Amino acid sequence: MDALMAALLLGALTQAADRTPWLAAILADRWRSPAMVIAAAAVALAANYAIGVAGGLAVAALLTPEARLLLLALALVLAGAGTGWRSTRPEDLAGWRIGRLPTAFAGLFIMAFGDRMQFVAAALAARSPLPWAAAIGATLGAVAVVAVSVTLGERAWLALPLRAVRVANMVLLTVAGVVLALRAVSLI
Repeated sequence: MDALMAALLLGALTQAADRTPWLAAILADRWRSPAMVIAAAAVALAANYAIGVAGGLAVAALLTPEARLLLLALALVLAGAGTGWRSTRPEDLAGWRIGRLPTAFAGLFIMAFGDRMQFVAAALAARSPLPWAAAIGATLGAVAVVAVSVTLGERAWLALPLRAVRVANMVLLTVAGVVLALRAVSLI
C-alpha cells in the first residue's frame, strides 16, 4: 500500500506544471472532447508506468534493500532536477491524421515515455512487495492532474502559477531524494 500512496502523490507532483497535461489541455480545447482526452491519457500513462514497473522488477532482484532505496533517492533527485526546468509548449499534433483517439493516445504516450515519473515508478516498484501498486498510484496521480488541465483548458492552465509549482516541486522532490540517499547509506 505504501507504493500506491507514494506513487499517487509523486505522480501528481511530477505531472504538475509538466508538458503532458499541457498537451492534454491543447487537445481537449481543439476537439471539445475532454472525456476522450482524459481516457486516452489514462491509458497512455498507465502503459508508460507499467513499462517503468516492469523495468523496476527486472532490476529489483539484483539490488540490496539499501541499493533499492538509493535507486529511489536517485530517481527523486533527478525528478526534482527535471521539474525545475522551464517547459516549452508541446507540439499540438495538428498534422497527425490518424484520428482523434489514436492521436491523443499516441501523442500523450510519446510525451510521457521516459519522463520523470516512469523512473520513479520503477524505483518504487523495485522496493515494494506490491510493485503494480506503483503503476496504479502513478497513473491515478498523473490522471488527476491531466483531468484538471483538460477541464481548465490551455489558457486557464497557463494562468496558474506554474513556475512556482515547478520550483516548489523541485525543492520537495530533491530534498526527499537527498534524505532517502542519506538514509540509504546510513548517514541518518
